[in-house]
Amino acid sequence: CLCLFLFPLAPYALATAQEKVDLELILMADGSGSVDDDEFILQRMGHVRALRHPTILRAIRGGQLGRIALSYVEWSGPELHIPSVPWTIIHTKQDIEAFAAQLETHPRELYGGGTALGDAILHGMQSLRTNRFDGRRLVIDVSGDGPDRNGLDAVVGRDKAVAAGIIINGLPILDGWPGLDRFFYDNVIGGPGAFVESARGFKDVYYAVRRKLI
Repeated sequence: CLCLFLFPLAPYALATAQEKVDLELILMADGSGSVDDDEFILQRMGHVRALRHPTILRAIRGGQLGRIALSYVEWSGPELHIPSVPWTIIHTKQDIEAFAAQLETHPRELYGGGTALGDAILHGMQSLRTNRFDGRRLVIDVSGDGPDRNGLDAVVGRDKAVAAGIIINGLPILDGWPGLDRFFYDNVIGGPGAFVESARGFKDVYYAVRRKLI
């Protein structure tokens, strides 16, 4: 029977198939020690509220395929990257609500470890390379409230990711670092159409994230 020969190949075929999407987007949020618990909640809920805004789903559905792949990772030191929400297909209102609900309830797992922007970018690059999606565009959105303090320089991670065809956008949170937006322009963002969307402080994260996602 032909099916007996085909059946053993099915798991391999499923494992290697990649779902096509308009965009693969990894949201990388600062979980370092400089972000206290109140600021952490403002940052996390800023992303949650922005994702739930109806214009975000309309923008997603407006793509050629009408779906994206989305992940949310919190980062700090060179080896500290926590996927708060793993790679998820976003196509319907139910998809985006489930993602937002998971992000809203996931406990904080990072409380320190430094600020290694370059390593965070490389982690995002690796995650984009190894997920199960095939996106027309590959994008890392990285937010942070300070420049590099340890690990790989941001510009090194940026250049490697851009060379791999990845776009990096930045969301600097300017509390305590008035010149942080300039640092992001010079060292973090890269690729065609890359941009910086600054938040004046953690209370402004929602508005900045919403503008950036749209």
